[in-house]
Amino acid sequence: MPVARLFLVVQLLLLAGFGGAYFLWPQEMGAVSGMLLMESSAVTDVRAYYGALSIGLAVFLGLCLWLPELTRPALILLLVLYASLALGRIVGLWLDGGAQQTFNLWAILFEVVSAGLAGWALRRGPAV
Repeated sequence: MPVARLFLVVQLLLLAGFGGAYFLWPQEMGAVSGMLLMESSAVTDVRAYYGALSIGLAVFLGLCLWLPELTRPALILLLVLYASLALGRIVGLWLDGGAQQTFNLWAILFEVVSAGLAGWALRRGPAV
């Protein structure tokens, strides 16, 4: 299996898994990063944004796997997505503190590695 497609499969599984977990158990999953969801509107927001959006991205990646001409746009999306998340998290840690909590450090590592792999797969070109 070409590297880009393998990367998309892994990302699809991760996004579907975490999205499903956040959709089904928003309070428990939010607590992993220290979120305390005090109102039902906060629970709904986490369920929609962390859950349904991740599931939607997984569905898009599935479509991209089915239609190989969408591989490049999928890689561009993941590169921008993960680079933005990493940058936002780094700036957030600088502004808000909290670097002593390992959750955000592991998340940054995952986001930087994922963005790097998406960029690497893009640079490999059509032979991926």
